[in-house]
Amino acid sequence: MKIKVAVLTLSDKGARGERKDVSGEILKEIVEKRLKGEISFYEILPDEKELIKKKLIELSEKGVDLILTTGGTGGTPRDVTPEATLEVIEKRFQGMEILMMIEGLKITPSASLSRAVVGSRRGTLIINLPGNRWAVKENLLPLIPVIPHLLREIKGQSEECEDLRK
Repeated sequence: MKIKVAVLTLSDKGARGERKDVSGEILKEIVEKRLKGEISFYEILPDEKELIKKKLIELSEKGVDLILTTGGTGGTPRDVTPEATLEVIEKRFQGMEILMMIEGLKITPSASLSRAVVGSRRGTLIINLPGNRWAVKENLLPLIPVIPHLLREIKGQSEECEDLRK
């Protein structure tokens, strides 16, 4: 199955054209090279909770398999991506969140500041990633082996648990 992926960069400065979206570009590259998926949607949005929620709902209703967000997971007043995601998901996958945290902490203590959420809505997997260009890669790569399996599960296409051990 070719995974249809939407990339949402959440950044006030990016939405105003004041900052280049390096993290979004890194995500596109990982999707194509590592996940063997295709980018079906890409957009830069400001850090507005209602706008983020609306876009997550819209993309999940259009049948996108995976939504990767970058940005808005930190502690500033404008960082609202996890809150928006929590309001639209139906199931949460905290083990994936923990995996991102564990892998990030091997590199930097600032990984402990992430509030990223992973969950599903209507057969679409939503993964919040940091906005930092290094952290986005460090957080997504450990998840690559489990994403296809989880997508089959949330779409009701997996009958038996796969052995994903290395």
